[in-house]
Amino acid sequence: MAELPRRLFLGAAGAVAAVGAASLAGLSPAQAARCKDGRVFYVGSYTSPGAPVGRGLDVATASNGPALTLDHTVGGVPDASWFAFSPDGRTLFSTNEGDPNGNVTSLDVKDPAKPRKISTQPSRGSAPTHLCVHPSGRYLLTANYGTGSVVVHPIGRDGKLGASTDLVVHHGAERAAHAHQVVVDPSGRWVLAVDLGADSVYVYSLDLKTGKLKQNQQLKLPSGAGPRHLAFHPGGRFAYIAQELRPEVTVATWDAAAGKLTASSVVPAVDASSPGPNYPGEIEVSADGRFAYVSVRGENTVATFTVKGGGSALERLGTNATAGGDWPRHLVLDPGQRGAYVSNQRSGTVTWLPRDAASGKLGAPQGVFSVPSVATVAFR
Repeated sequence: MAELPRRLFLGAAGAVAAVGAASLAGLSPAQAARCKDGRVFYVGSYTSPGAPVGRGLDVATASNGPALTLDHTVGGVPDASWFAFSPDGRTLFSTNEGDPNGNVTSLDVKDPAKPRKISTQPSRGSAPTHLCVHPSGRYLLTANYGTGSVVVHPIGRDGKLGASTDLVVHHGAERAAHAHQVVVDPSGRWVLAVDLGADSVYVYSLDLKTGKLKQNQQLKLPSGAGPRHLAFHPGGRFAYIAQELRPEVTVATWDAAAGKLTASSVVPAVDASSPGPNYPGEIEVSADGRFAYVSVRGENTVATFTVKGGGSALERLGTNATAGGDWPRHLVLDPGQRGAYVSNQRSGTVTWLPRDAASGKLGAPQGVFSVPSVATVAFR
């Protein structure tokens, strides 16, 4: 399938980004388990000129059931399309998905309800769509979609970002490279970058002394797959790669000792009868490792998969659940794993889908929260 121009794909002047997975928007499973309903939620949206224009970074709560309620908007955080937390949870990092010039911002969240901006650094590329913090807490890693690159920034003890220490640039064989995600594997030894344009997942080592990346592997997927986001199974031996240009999920084995992925099987994210076109957005794995979820834009649904064989296989469960809005770009399971918050970008809504823990199935959407050009939801 031909790659879609990014602005046309969004239907707005801003740019999209989107790992969900067991890490829950930057939190470890242990941190996520400690979270309780009623805690602070952070909602990101696009603010670049377009229709409609979002607010950037909103602080919201869910004190009365799962529905989010706006508390206030934090100024100076434009185009907030992805969030990640420092290992101690005291610093929040946000992409500023500008095009042609992107930035990354750090914020003090010692008081979770009152984020305070600390610093901003250029991402050395356009449309930074995703970022993560190395488990050491010493480096921020960011994926630039527009320029197909991954940048490294050192993090000071006060959360201040320093000048970048490295920039690696991908090159697509058939299309321009578009790095869409960067994550650290469960062992903490490897950095993985998912590139939609290069149809590849790159594996790097990170020198903690110099902040330099060194390529260890390039897993090439079939031409036109368009890998977007990757999620690890909690067991750490398997990963699931959501493909944007084909509505599919690739299952891969992960060798943490060698730092290598091996693709094994491909599972469809929609029924064969679905009219399409359909574009998977986010992929999330339940904390118990029994289920995986993929948002599907176009069909505007969320696919549920049963995890089998200790993580080695996925099987989609029947008809996909309705997302409750248009263009479900992101989803994240709530702190208690009782439901999923779905960010519907084009309709400007965040919906909550109740979840049955035993069957993994999602119910009818509830609790609509309005956010123009919403991109993502995170919590601590």
